[in-house]
Amino acid sequence: MSATTNRRNGPGGMGAETVLMSVAVGLIITGLGSLYAAMYLGHRLAGDDVTLPSDPFALTFGVLGGDLPWPGVFGWVILAAVPLVLLTLGVVVLSWYMKGTRKRSRVDPAAVHLGRARDVESLRTEAARATARRLGMHGDLEVPGVPIGRMVNGGFPLCGSWEDMHLDIWGPRTGKTTSRAIPAILAAPGAVLVTSNKRDVVDATRNPREKSGPVFVFDPQNIAGEQAWWWWNPLSYVTDEVRAARLAGHFVAGSREAGAKTDAYFDNAAKDLLAGLLLAAALDKRPITDVYLWLTRPTETEPATILRRHGFTLQAALVQSTIDLPDKQRAGVYGSAQQFVSCLTNRQVAAWVNPTPDRDGRDERRQFNPADFVRGQGTLYSLSKEGEGTAGPLVTALTVAVVEAAEELATTCAGGRLATPLLGVLDEAANVCRWKELPNLYSHYGSRGIVLMTILQSWSQGAVVWGKEGMAKLWSASNVKVYGGGVSEVDFLENLSRLLGNYERVVTSSSSGRGRRTTSRQLQRERILEVDDLAALPKGRAIVLSSGNRPAMIETQPWMTGPHSEEVKASVLAHDPQGRVTIDVAAVELAAVRSSLATHAGADA
Repeated sequence: MSATTNRRNGPGGMGAETVLMSVAVGLIITGLGSLYAAMYLGHRLAGDDVTLPSDPFALTFGVLGGDLPWPGVFGWVILAAVPLVLLTLGVVVLSWYMKGTRKRSRVDPAAVHLGRARDVESLRTEAARATARRLGMHGDLEVPGVPIGRMVNGGFPLCGSWEDMHLDIWGPRTGKTTSRAIPAILAAPGAVLVTSNKRDVVDATRNPREKSGPVFVFDPQNIAGEQAWWWWNPLSYVTDEVRAARLAGHFVAGSREAGAKTDAYFDNAAKDLLAGLLLAAALDKRPITDVYLWLTRPTETEPATILRRHGFTLQAALVQSTIDLPDKQRAGVYGSAQQFVSCLTNRQVAAWVNPTPDRDGRDERRQFNPADFVRGQGTLYSLSKEGEGTAGPLVTALTVAVVEAAEELATTCAGGRLATPLLGVLDEAANVCRWKELPNLYSHYGSRGIVLMTILQSWSQGAVVWGKEGMAKLWSASNVKVYGGGVSEVDFLENLSRLLGNYERVVTSSSSGRGRRTTSRQLQRERILEVDDLAALPKGRAIVLSSGNRPAMIETQPWMTGPHSEEVKASVLAHDPQGRVTIDVAAVELAAVRSSLATHAGADA
């Protein structure tokens, strides 16, 4: 990457002699100016008819030589007042400067070599608002896009438009939820889809989002203590063999540990068998738990019979051929398939994906319909966590069902995109939403009005789920990429450092010899931010890379500093069992960030 043309002086450019000379010159100018002002203003106030030279040096020598009369008490008052006024102005300017530096971090000086206002035009609020109007979004949008943060170099806010796709990499406890996920959810004009492994994002945004539409919390592992007042039938997504294969793929990806070794034969055969059984259950209007029951009976031919009855002869043949395998081979395939859907054996999980009919066969609970959801302005939170009994496969399946429903709706809208965009915040995507096809679809969804924000804890976390090529594809397909610090992967940070580029540093050196002093200046190319700078990026700062723009440094904007802070606090108090503690901790963390920045600024000074 070519170096930037930014230049600055290197340290050591001003020696002790230069500093002393500068101070001496300043004192002489202040003295001459004070004497000049005392003579001119003093004689005018005294009413003396004295002709004074315009040359300050001639005037000074005239006073010292006695050739020019002193204007009495007026002169002494002015002579004392001018330095006092200058000193006061100096204190005011210094206080203003120090107040600004208290908000600076040790990496802020690098911001001058990164993007400026003209370098990030497409992320300015005005550009996002123009894009919203072009996309047909009317009304006065408080935030016309997805909030990103505030530029360090310029102080203005940045936001992605409603056709930009986002990828965030923030290490643990660096503020990704408070500074990115929550502000984005609060800014969404339409339906919102959220995945997470914690309840904090639900508690913080639930009340504000209820003003827009119904709120659904998919909580099969009791992370937020949500009651199953509604349910979703995963088989409602299965309409043909293609979707059956996709749903089987979600169970496969979500049920095994990231990076686990696979068996080329048994895993693929088990996935094909599972797809056939899912399709059979969907066609026969069975609950999805019947799929697991079939897997416990390897000689059960009912699924194949159902498939043949509905005209899926090839899928029926596949299931039947698996049943006819030798005992040990068949046991291996069925055993692998059972592992993929083992989460269905958890009664708590099953309650969220199965109806609970009364004696009359009616289920009073509401059934979630993705097609209806994407037509409104509701919010869906899907919660899961890794480990035994994970509901990750169902979270992924539900996420995909909603996104594909939005895509189908977009095909009926003008320009093939949603009139009001759907926002998907995929927090902890590598843990709870292992959507294998996500990198291949990312750029496509941006053109459909489906704005996704994938949040990861590290580059390698994504590479484990999607592979190195898949992660690289996801990175390239993202219009807005945000790094929030807290990562110590040298390869990733080295590549990021190279993307930020170089600057040319002007280094001044001096030497003395044989009674002469020589000074030389040379250009030295350096990285704007080195790997160690990025690894130790302080809280409150993040790096933004966006399509067609130069990289920029931002000051993160937690929800506590935003326009919805009071609503969020009320929501936390209403739903978080430790709401007051949560709010107090958030306030302490914000104060700690600001204190840290002040400490860095003081150390730099």
